[in-house]
Amino acid sequence: MNSFNLDSLVRENVKVLKPYSSARDEFEDFDTADMVFLDANENPFNNGVNRYPDPQQASVKSILAKQNKVNPNQMLLGNGSDEVLDLIFRAFCEPKVDNVITLPPTYGMYGVLANINAVENREILLSTDFQPQIEKIFGAIDDNTKMIFLCSPNNPTGNSFSEESVTILLEHFNGLIVIDEAYIDFSEKESWLRKLEQYPNLIITQTLSKAYGLAGIRLGICYASAEIISVLNKIKPPYNVNELSQNRALERLDNTKAIASEIKSIIEQRSALLKVLLHVKYVEKIYPTEANFILIKVDDANKRYDELIAKGIVIRNRTTQPLCDNCLRLTIGTEEENKKLIDALNPTGF
Repeated sequence: MNSFNLDSLVRENVKVLKPYSSARDEFEDFDTADMVFLDANENPFNNGVNRYPDPQQASVKSILAKQNKVNPNQMLLGNGSDEVLDLIFRAFCEPKVDNVITLPPTYGMYGVLANINAVENREILLSTDFQPQIEKIFGAIDDNTKMIFLCSPNNPTGNSFSEESVTILLEHFNGLIVIDEAYIDFSEKESWLRKLEQYPNLIITQTLSKAYGLAGIRLGICYASAEIISVLNKIKPPYNVNELSQNRALERLDNTKAIASEIKSIIEQRSALLKVLLHVKYVEKIYPTEANFILIKVDDANKRYDELIAKGIVIRNRTTQPLCDNCLRLTIGTEEENKKLIDALNPTGF
């Protein structure tokens, strides 16, 4: 087991930072119906959004905590997962000193955020079956390696990483393991949330953008120990999740049947599309998927991408990504959208 020490990872300036205290942070009282608020220099005329939002998003966290069996103090909400990831960089990585490890092909924002924060990004390619190469990862680690990013299920490949590989990293790396579970709701595998108490160096990010259908409100979730969340709360903007997003999230999270129905439909449509792809002549390989998309290898990705665009179908050309030569990524749509995609893939039939 590793000798994880959170204090040794936190940037020195963050350790001594006194966080900004907003008006809503200083006054915490749930019985506010008869209160007159003259503390935050707000416009007093009620229009539904004239007041600042709850800086800690207590109502949203309460629902998510119950659904995921965690404590609200183990959660941080952000303006999309990208803000959450950026906060993690800013809390734990010293610019021009520290480094992180990412595993291409993977979500591109890890590398972008590393560059923005002047942190070296050490890229260790996945294996040909899109699994972490453990020996090479440990060979790239040094005293300034603060984090390893794992996207599982992975984007753009669609597969999950083996539990054995992730466990080895969690137990033998003294830094933070960040597992991005944006697509976990489409997988049969359990979330790593079940191991949150077991591993103090584990950070899990999730989102309401995919399975919950709320990409437009930009709400990302970070799950970690209360100690890690406390560090992140010191540097997060005071009102980073707006009132409209919080209200929309509450409405959606209360409709669990609709969410489950949509996830079921996406998985069914994924299965149907996988069967069709077996008969498309120019599809050379179909990669296993546990996400709401399918990665396929074709004879000529640029040509097939242009053909689909001409037929009104927009997909993602991933041929420039490592290990993804001539690969296209197809997001699972509605039954009607998938029918249009299938017609465009092979309009002459099988």
